[in-house]
Amino acid sequence: MTARVPHRTTSVYFLQAAASFALATVALALGIAYLPVSAWVRAFLSVGLLYAITSAFTLAKVVRDRQEEGAITSRVDQARLEKLLSEHDPFKVDGI
Repeated sequence: MTARVPHRTTSVYFLQAAASFALATVALALGIAYLPVSAWVRAFLSVGLLYAITSAFTLAKVVRDRQEEGAITSRVDQARLEKLLSEHDPFKVDGI
């Protein structure tokens, strides 16, 4: 059985993802601010933007938690199997 190496995110990839998120959020917020509509429409779109952002964070957390839960379950199952295999002696005869 091979051990799985956890994938690590590099700092450059993290920086690129954070910058991309910030740029998209600022661009959309500026677009809403300068939209030629009434304040009520801008407020509605701003609340929609905030809702979309918080929903995205919540979804990302749920996906990560499910993935970690599956990895932990997999590791526990693998440890149990390894324990059973290490305790098993194919040459041992019961009753002798």
